[in-house]
Amino acid sequence: MVFSRQLRAVVREAYLRAAQAEGWHEEPPEFAIERPKDPKMGDYATNIAMQLARPLRRPPREIAERIAREIEAGEDFTPPEIAGTGFLNFRLTRAFHPRILGALQEDARAYLSSDMGKGERILLEFISANPTGPLNVVSARAAAVGDTLGRLLRITGHEVLTEYYVNDAGTQIDNFALSILVRMELPGGPTEIPEDGYHGEYVKDLAARFKAQAPSGFSSMAREQQVAVLRAWALAEIGRMRLATLEAYGVRFDNFFSEADFRAGSGVEETMAELGRRGILHDKPPGERVAALAQHPWAIPLLEDRDGARWLRTDLLGDDKDRVIVRSDGNYTYFAPDIGYHHGKYGRGYTRVIDLLGPDHHGYVARMRAAMEALGHDPGSFTVLLVQWVRFMRGGTPQNMSKRAGELVTIDELLSDIGRDAARYFFLMRSHDTPLDFDLELAKQESSENPVFYVQYAHARIASIRRQAAAESQGVQPDFSLLSSEEELEILRRLGQLPEELEEAARALEPHRIPRIATELAQAFHSFYNRHRVLGVEPSLSAARLALVAAVGSAIRELLTLLGVDSPERM
Repeated sequence: MVFSRQLRAVVREAYLRAAQAEGWHEEPPEFAIERPKDPKMGDYATNIAMQLARPLRRPPREIAERIAREIEAGEDFTPPEIAGTGFLNFRLTRAFHPRILGALQEDARAYLSSDMGKGERILLEFISANPTGPLNVVSARAAAVGDTLGRLLRITGHEVLTEYYVNDAGTQIDNFALSILVRMELPGGPTEIPEDGYHGEYVKDLAARFKAQAPSGFSSMAREQQVAVLRAWALAEIGRMRLATLEAYGVRFDNFFSEADFRAGSGVEETMAELGRRGILHDKPPGERVAALAQHPWAIPLLEDRDGARWLRTDLLGDDKDRVIVRSDGNYTYFAPDIGYHHGKYGRGYTRVIDLLGPDHHGYVARMRAAMEALGHDPGSFTVLLVQWVRFMRGGTPQNMSKRAGELVTIDELLSDIGRDAARYFFLMRSHDTPLDFDLELAKQESSENPVFYVQYAHARIASIRRQAAAESQGVQPDFSLLSSEEELEILRRLGQLPEELEEAARALEPHRIPRIATELAQAFHSFYNRHRVLGVEPSLSAARLALVAAVGSAIRELLTLLGVDSPERM
């Protein structure tokens, strides 16, 4: 029930009728349908008259008055009011309120859903940390943001696949296995952890677990064979641990994609071959180069051999320099399988690709976008969200989240300390692209100062009201016209705006808006509850207020579900 879209259609049709009558030949311009910050200015406003003032060479207020004459009051809104230099302001009618409340009580998720995405197929990749240890707090924010973004995109009509890219290939995995082997302290075995190895205490734990179940004859195997056996075991063990962590954190992936399996196939070679067949034009701006290739056979090659290595000429597509893609020893750099992997995302039928990466990946974005453009994909369809750092605080003092050298605190330990609900909610309260100060002590408080407790308490309080009302056998028809106080109207206004607020959040890829929406709705409810009684008043008013608070409870429950946070019935 996205009312702004309905209103946009009404305003557009009104303009077309006015234009025909007045002989205006301008097409309807792009115009905004906004929610005024001051409720006294109405529920919605449009600037269409200001957009038309210059092409029609008329004062915007005159244009607004002419358009307004073509708009009759409807079931949902009153006749428009003209404000300021020419804004058209609209107010929702009281008849609209019961529809909102009824829709929320019948199926809150359906009420909040929309078809904005029109089934657009999106592949959303996040976390993708190397499988060389437990998931630590560095990944916690990205996991919360990515999972909630996937839920938000789905409820707004997109088809989303969430994917974890498992970096289970390359020397870092061998170094991980060798580090475990060193910690096993086998007679005659290696004693020095490799330079790029792993030193955390968890490596000792893994070594002890493997030693207790090592296959017969392991200690007499050749070093290379020992590393291969440990590598396979460690990958499986870390995978099991991470799945358990993600489950406890409320994060589930639709797919896990193995880099090792991909490298074992032909995907990388096929991608390199396709790059070799393509070229770049010097005399075209980046956005036009690939499109022009088919028409210009004299285009220069995109791949170039230098000093025995192969270089991808991403500088011609907007990167700051060329990139080595095949080393002089014939081995691929990490960039080659990454290009093939992302190219394959489009090959699987996804028209939009979204990656969540750490804050140190700025350079990666430009070169991968350049590679996608070189392979014929719209660079605008490839989006990277850089998730910024988190600083943990206790009592205003920054906390060192490394327990020992080489070992960060894990997500499991964070969940044990503050719980899943607080962890996810706090990670999502700020935009992913801004650093976050995470107050660990506040996250554990059971008070209105704690944002997640504040919202959950609103839901629990509403559940309590409904239980009490059921015990008192309320069976009176509600009179919604009695919902006229400032606090009641504020709740109704917020409930009516929820579907389009979620659309706006999805369009901007900003899941951090959801905690703000939930908090503001909880504030509106608490403000109402502190000033008005729900039970023990005139029966038809009580029934209307019961419907109002029940709708708020349903909306809060769905918003918390989008955040991956529980909605307790009792607190």
